[in-house]
This record gives sequence, structure tokens and C-alpha cells, in this order.
Amino acid sequence: MIAVIADDITGAAEMAGIAHRLGLSVSMSTNPKDLPPCDVSVIATDTRSMTETEAAEVSAKTAVALADMNSVEHIFKKTDSALRGHVVAELEALLRCSQYIQALYIPANPSKGRIIRDGVYYISGTPLDETDFSFDPEFPALSSVLTTRFPDAGMKKVLFADAVSEEDINKEVDNADGYTLLAGAADLFTAFLKKHCRCNTVAQKRPDINLHDALIICGSTQSRPIDCSVDTFHMPTDLYEGTSTPDKWIKELSGKYSISHSMILAIRDRHRIGKESAIYLRETMAETVRGLTDIHTPRELIIEGGATAYASLQKLGWDTFTITDEIAPGVIRMRAPNGTHVTMKPGSYPWGGLFPSK
Repeated sequence: MIAVIADDITGAAEMAGIAHRLGLSVSMSTNPKDLPPCDVSVIATDTRSMTETEAAEVSAKTAVALADMNSVEHIFKKTDSALRGHVVAELEALLRCSQYIQALYIPANPSKGRIIRDGVYYISGTPLDETDFSFDPEFPALSSVLTTRFPDAGMKKVLFADAVSEEDINKEVDNADGYTLLAGAADLFTAFLKKHCRCNTVAQKRPDINLHDALIICGSTQSRPIDCSVDTFHMPTDLYEGTSTPDKWIKELSGKYSISHSMILAIRDRHRIGKESAIYLRETMAETVRGLTDIHTPRELIIEGGATAYASLQKLGWDTFTITDEIAPGVIRMRAPNGTHVTMKPGSYPWGGLFPSK
């Protein structure tokens, strides 16, 4: 089995979707223990939202848990394709607690115009620090030079490589030995799977989703309205502002939900900003999801926004899933142990035709 360690749940879902598309059996979990038997098991750690120290600790614990599993043959570290996250700290922790002695970090995705040339990261020909990623609130791209962005990488046995084409990616994967931990994004992972697994690309069929038994969560303040046959209910302004409680909203929704078994929850207000507000909103939405699920467990739980998805699944206590469908790149449908299908996507991604128009 190949174990993939991802620093956020949407990145984990993207990796799971790639493996599923290549005909492999895939599970996804937020708990590195007791992984089900499959070809690829993806672990979402949520370390990108932690401090660097916390991220290193969680990475080390994950590596130790995987080392105790005889079924795990290889580890792949999924990283962001725009240099965000606690990359070196996490890789150092993984090296310390595994059989690997060095890491090869290639975050490039040449198939999407994201390349590394002469140690400089470009997106569609523009240096990373000249793109909107320079305004990222947590990991702003202040430099496009990898050695400047990660000055202690060499001392921590983290290596870089140029990649201007998918052929460059394939060459680096082919040349990597069993003591080199590969870390990167979708293109690197695809090449890694093709090296270590018998892959057979399968045609993706649109799943039959029952919107008459669906709880749909739009957890981002940037969410666009969903045009389908399900009614939308917006978070009340007093709850949005923190002067009310999720219990009150759950009570208001319970009558409708207990009869219809389907609704869309969304955030209409926009006037709160900042990390503290983002944490409050995702935790509030997650608490509401748990409250409604206690009233009726839906056949379909559909969540937009990675942070909201992770918080909601943690509240529900659902931590292991079997991938059933890749609806579009980054839009993954998976089955929880209780039979509920969970679909999630990053807030910035399209739904990929998931919802039929009215």
C-alpha cells in the first residue's frame, strides 16, 4: 500500500481522486491508525492550519503510525503547489521517523503551467511572488526562489529539482531510490503512482446523487448560489456576528429538515474578515451540520470549502472513507462507514456539473 500524507483535506481529496482515476482502490482518512486495506490510503492531517511546531509533531506521529504498519510500502508527501505550508518542518519530521534519509521536493505542476526553472517557481510564466499568492494571509509568496523561501532545506536534507515539463517530473521519479521521500503536487504524484502501481485509467461516470436526501454546505463566504431543486437557508446575521448560537439556528431549521431531508446552508453576510472570523464561521457551520445530522443522517453530505469539510467531519466523528467517484479534478465523492456519501471540493473550484439545473 502507498500512504499519502497531505497537509489539508482538499489536497488529500485531490490525491485520492488521481489514484481513483488511475483505477486504484483508495481510502481517505483523518486518522493514520487502522487504515483499511487498499492500494492507496490518503491521510488528511490539516497541518497547514497549525503552527510550525504543531505541524512537525503531527507529521512525526503520522510517520510513526505508518512505520508500525507492515502493509505500507511507500510514503508520498502531498504539498501545496504554490509553496504554502510548513514544508521543511514537516519533511524533517517525516525523515526523522521513517526509513527515508532525504526528501526530494518538487511542487511544480507543469501540466497546469506551474514550473521550476533554475530554482525559480513560475505560474504561467510569471514568478510566484508577482502573482496573487503574494497576498496569501498565512503563507505569502515573498520570493519565487526556492532556496530563499526555504533557506534551511539543505541542512534538513530536503532537496529541490527543476521541472519545466512532465518529462522532467517522470525522470526525477524514475531516478529516485527507495530512501528518497518524494514530496510535491499532482504531477509528481501521478508519476509516482505510475512507477509503483499497475495503473489503468478508468472512465469517470456521473454518480446518481439523490438531492432529495442531501445536506449541502456552502462554507465559504465566496460561495456562489447553487442552481438546483434544493432550498437554501442562510446563516442568520446574529449567528454570523457571534451574538447567537448554533443551537438556535438548528432549532429553526429542524422542522423543515425533518420533513424535507434536504437543504442548502450558506453564508450571506460578508462584513467579517480575518483568521479568527474564518475559524468561528467554519466551527459554527460544522456544529450546525452535526446538529442536523443528529435529526436525520443524509444519504448525501456535500461540502464546499476544505476547512469547513475538515471541521464538519471531525465534529461528526467520521474519519475513514472509501473513494467512489471523482466528479471533477478536486471534487471527490466518498462513502463513510455508515453509508453516507460525502462530496467535497475547495471553495475556488467549480462543481464540475454535480448539480443539474432546475
